[in-house]
Amino acid sequence: MEHASSRPARKTGRPLSFDRERALEQAMLLFWRHGYEATSLNELTAAMGITSPSIYTAFGDKKRLFLEAVGRYLSGPVTSETIIADANSAREAASNLLRSSAIGFTGADTPPGCLLASSAISCSAAAIDVQRELAAIRLSIETRLRDRIVTGIEAGELPAATGAEALSAHVMAVIQGMSTLARDGASREKLLWVADAAMAAWPAPN
Repeated sequence: MEHASSRPARKTGRPLSFDRERALEQAMLLFWRHGYEATSLNELTAAMGITSPSIYTAFGDKKRLFLEAVGRYLSGPVTSETIIADANSAREAASNLLRSSAIGFTGADTPPGCLLASSAISCSAAAIDVQRELAAIRLSIETRLRDRIVTGIEAGELPAATGAEALSAHVMAVIQGMSTLARDGASREKLLWVADAAMAAWPAPN
């Protein structure tokens, strides 16, 4: 999956005196836990172990730091893009997205829920540009799933009358809801039940 923003060019000058990747990881976890606007610069500097000037030197500003943290959150050996691309069917793509979300939202070493969903919900009008960036990322995932469903319809995996856009939106809505449940303290087992229940409504082939 494409990152929300490319890494900003760092200003020239003395080499950084801290581990940039470790600092970014700590920022990601903080944004994940509290959301974009609720995370203060003081909290970021404390968690990252650096000064405010170092944040601006290495990342540009809070928004760029957040978007780079989002890029880190979305990257990894297993992404929504690879889940959809590697699936043998549209049904498998949707099921794997749901189940991987249930697992990712309930990690033992990470905050509960989804960083994208949590940050988007808590954004005020002052951060509408950030909210739009997050919405675009979610839409790109939904579009990939929709395209995979269209391929499935053409291959006879799904009835010809299946609404690909509605079905992909349904899966994304369930994932959003699972994030909220996770932040409310729902267990991984419960989220997996929700994922399986959502797939029970998947259209059967003709």
